[in-house]
Amino acid sequence: MQRWILASQSPRRRELLARFGHPFDVIPSEAEEKITTSDAKCAVEELSCQKAGWVLERAQDGDVVIGSDTVVVLEGEILGKPKDEKDAFRMLSELQGRTHEVLTGVTVAVKGGPLVTFHEETEVHVAPMSEAEIYQYIATGEPMDKAGAYGIQGAFGPFITGITGDYYNVVGLPLNHLYRVLKEGGLL
Repeated sequence: MQRWILASQSPRRRELLARFGHPFDVIPSEAEEKITTSDAKCAVEELSCQKAGWVLERAQDGDVVIGSDTVVVLEGEILGKPKDEKDAFRMLSELQGRTHEVLTGVTVAVKGGPLVTFHEETEVHVAPMSEAEIYQYIATGEPMDKAGAYGIQGAFGPFITGITGDYYNVVGLPLNHLYRVLKEGGLL
C-alpha cells in the first residue's frame, strides 16, 4: 500500500482525508508561499503545488503527497487568513449579505511519478449580519486561522443561507474531485 502524506497542518483537512479510509501521515509544508499571479484560480493551484513540492522533496519514492490551499474570493479580491480581529471584522463585514467564492487548489504528487493539480470552486451565500453578530462571532476565536475569517462547519454555520457547489471544498478539501483524481491515478 502506498504511503499517503498530507502536506497540511489543518485539522479539518485531516478529518476530511481520513474519510477515504486510507492511512496517511501528516507533514506540514514549510514552503514559503509565493503567489505570482493575480488570478485566484491559478494562485490556489500554485500554492497547493508549492506545499506538495516542499513535502515531496522529503518523501520516499512512491509516496503520494497531497497539498492543498483554500482562499475566499469576493469580487476578485483574495481574502486570506485575517491578520488580527480588526481585519477579521473587515472581511466579515464585506462578506455579510453577499455571495462569494471559495477556491481550493489541490496537488496530488507521487514521488518519482506523476503530478496532478486542480482547483474546485464553490459559491457561498451569507446572510446579512449586524455588527454585534460579527463581533460575537469574532469573540469565539474561530475566524483567526481561516481564509475569509470564517469556518462554514463551525459557529458561522447559522449565517450561511446556501451554497452552490461542493460543501467539503469550503471546509478545505474537495472530496469528490480528489477521489476522482486518486481513482484515475490508480492511487486508491
